[in-house]
Amino acid sequence: MPEALGYNEGVLDAHDSPDVRSRMNASQLGRRWRPLMASALLMSLSGMLPSDDAVAAPGPTVVQAAGDEREEESWAPVPFGVGELLEYELEAKWFLVRGGGTASLNVEAIDTIHGHPTYRLGFRTRGGITLFKINDLQHSWLDVNTLFSRRFEQKLDQTGYSRDRTYDFLPKEMRFVALENPADSGRLATPEPLDDVSFIYHIRTLPLVVGKTYTAARYFKQEGNPVTVKVLRTERIRVPAGEFDAIVVKPVIRTKGLFSEGGEAEVWFSNDERRIPLKVRAKVSIATLTMELKQLSTGRRGASEPLAPPPR
Repeated sequence: MPEALGYNEGVLDAHDSPDVRSRMNASQLGRRWRPLMASALLMSLSGMLPSDDAVAAPGPTVVQAAGDEREEESWAPVPFGVGELLEYELEAKWFLVRGGGTASLNVEAIDTIHGHPTYRLGFRTRGGITLFKINDLQHSWLDVNTLFSRRFEQKLDQTGYSRDRTYDFLPKEMRFVALENPADSGRLATPEPLDDVSFIYHIRTLPLVVGKTYTAARYFKQEGNPVTVKVLRTERIRVPAGEFDAIVVKPVIRTKGLFSEGGEAEVWFSNDERRIPLKVRAKVSIATLTMELKQLSTGRRGASEPLAPPPR
């Protein structure tokens, strides 16, 4: 899974003895729970893009605007708009220890990045268990025309760990620039890059056909590619936000961790044009994490949104 998520940082192994578990300090426990609490929703949803050989309908047709025009027909059709807010309840179980918290996905505004109008997308996570707390904020700027990412920002604040970083994506030059640490800059894996947050929103524009498998290499760093999702079934589920018809998918990631091959993880999307992420359930060794939608607010669609000043 993408290195940006700390995906390969160890989850508690089933072979760890009780003595080992009891001696773990807060920092060690934090490192092992980080993939569960900070990134479960993102990791479970990212990488579900159809490759050229996948059997699926194409993504939205993009009509390019001339100059700085921002007519509605120049924007790629999407099932979300500015102001959409999805709020989640989190529950984590580790032996007899239970913890939880909240998470949210938000289409905050329209910003201009490198001269291009973009959706500013926010992902927030707060909560934890007794020895591990998390308070993270991540942003992505998704181009309204091409639906690829122009910028990605992380502000991670976790027990024993913190990190701030911002990547600017320059697809014409096939490179990304790390603003805080230039040494972390590198070559883009694709001219249509997506990051941990923008993956979620891009997926919502795509069909998910039961029985089909989707795969692609659209993550901005090569080591995060490829990722795959199997569309399993449809069913009706109840979450705190209400009762929904859902389509269930199983992510498969070619790395160790939550969604590795042979692991158990499922994600429920609303089975309608909105494709709202309703629920995530993942089992890793002796730990289980569940995220359920508790409240949603729809946003305004179209190109009538005022453009916010560019960040920074």
